[in-house]
Amino acid sequence: MTNDVQINLSIEDAVPLEAALRRVHSHLEQWALTPVERRRTYLQRVIRDTMAVAPRWNAAACRAKGIDREGPGAGEELLAGIASFIRMATTLEQSLSDIASGGRPRYPGPVRQVTEDQLAIGVLPASLLDKVLYSGLHGEVWFTPGIDEATAQEHQAAAYRDPEDHAGLSLILGAGNVASLVPRDILTKLFVEGKVVIIKANPVNDYLVEFWEEAFAGLIDAGFVHFVRGGAPEGAYLAGHDLVDDIHITGSSATYDAVVWGRGDEAVARKERGEPRLTTPVSAELGNVSPIIIVPGTWTTREMRYQAAHVATMLVNNAGFNCLTPRVLITHDQWPQREEFLTALGEVLATVPSREAYYPGARERWTRFTEHRADVRTYGDDDGARLPWTLIASVDARAHDDMVFQVEAFCSLMAETSLTAPSTADFVAAAVTFCNDVVWGTLSATILVDPRTAVEAPVAAALDDALRGLRYGSIGLNAWHALSFLAGTTTWGAYPGHPTTDIRSGAGVVANTFMFADVDKSVVRGPFVAVPTPPWFVTQQRGTAAIRRLLEVQGGKGWRGVPALLWATLRA
Repeated sequence: MTNDVQINLSIEDAVPLEAALRRVHSHLEQWALTPVERRRTYLQRVIRDTMAVAPRWNAAACRAKGIDREGPGAGEELLAGIASFIRMATTLEQSLSDIASGGRPRYPGPVRQVTEDQLAIGVLPASLLDKVLYSGLHGEVWFTPGIDEATAQEHQAAAYRDPEDHAGLSLILGAGNVASLVPRDILTKLFVEGKVVIIKANPVNDYLVEFWEEAFAGLIDAGFVHFVRGGAPEGAYLAGHDLVDDIHITGSSATYDAVVWGRGDEAVARKERGEPRLTTPVSAELGNVSPIIIVPGTWTTREMRYQAAHVATMLVNNAGFNCLTPRVLITHDQWPQREEFLTALGEVLATVPSREAYYPGARERWTRFTEHRADVRTYGDDDGARLPWTLIASVDARAHDDMVFQVEAFCSLMAETSLTAPSTADFVAAAVTFCNDVVWGTLSATILVDPRTAVEAPVAAALDDALRGLRYGSIGLNAWHALSFLAGTTTWGAYPGHPTTDIRSGAGVVANTFMFADVDKSVVRGPFVAVPTPPWFVTQQRGTAAIRRLLEVQGGKGWRGVPALLWATLRA
């Protein structure tokens, strides 16, 4: 052990962890020398084995979260928990094919200059099939200013240009809320970064390990992947081990600080001295107080209903236990339709049954956020096991230290605040400043703007400035920023540049199936009103069937499954 990490683990309990570390470490050179086509074969097996285990995997996740296996929530869990993983695996498999034939993944484009010195490359849709599956959605990866296309290509797929230089053992300390996070992190480490992997799941999702082991059976048997079980002592033992070359954490900034700096006074003192207790490189995807900027305009009744369902879906997904759940709605205080929108949002939420608050500490967090508030609007049952959908309206935007702006409410709750500005364009600029300077975190944000307002010259210019100026790793324009997570071809992670002493939403990116370096952010754009309504919206009572068809298309059926998918989507 070369790190200054205290280990509270008996010798007896440490023995299997030591054996697992040494077994995986012994295979890192073999993985580095594994030809691309052989890696592609391993990945193809992962896809097949995941599709085989998917029904049981999804059923177990639904049981753990109290979701009706035949209701809309089951489709939502399938989409985030398995379909997003399969999506990433299949697009990554195509990238490996491209590397085998041409040395690097071939991105679809278009390629454009966002500014004179900032490049953006289109990555969604990534194929002709994508144009059908994700009609109306467009995703880009934006690069660090100063990177041109030749440099972006030169830095692509670095682990395949010098595989032995990138060889290593990665430890993944996985999150407990979304069933695809750990498997997606494994794909990133193995196939994008070129590392072998040992994984310790969060105790909250330990029940999924048996299904993940089935999905990765080929790679486990070959010695490139290994799962271990346990809690904080096991995690500390693994993190502090000198065989581990790097660590990836999904969780909260508090978790990161505990691992890297320690806890309490110890952490404070270490930060002041600049002496982390853990010196192993750590990447992390952490929390965020995700904002939604609602640009004022004159919305039609249809648009109002659609966007109310859109925002409600963002809150309801996974019962609000997401780092990408919207936590702050930012409106203009002179928008005539502000209360109309909040009312419409409440009407949608009132139709959605409350979900089990399965994540530890949810009720305590909800109580801290709601007590002593003047305008708390709740929808649905609050029966102990379940929490109501909750909107804290009219929070004073001048109260910068209000916890709704500074602390992620990891439960079924979001807040709303209004900004004063003399014009719509000025509001957009003020909202960007508010997000960057007041709202905590840099992971993800969304802007909603109707098409008539968006083309007004001052507003159009302000929106361009907003996309450039928002310091977030993923931004959605009329598309929930979660689609950047789901796409896989985009990157997912915090805005770059956080020091280890103030990590906020993290460091590094995952997904990134085109294997880019020098990433600034990802941007996903969609229509203000999509037709047909996406099957994952909470208003789509038959959406689960469509999401099952989507999984089948991406998991192997391809074009043969499209007619059934289109029919199910239209019936949703």
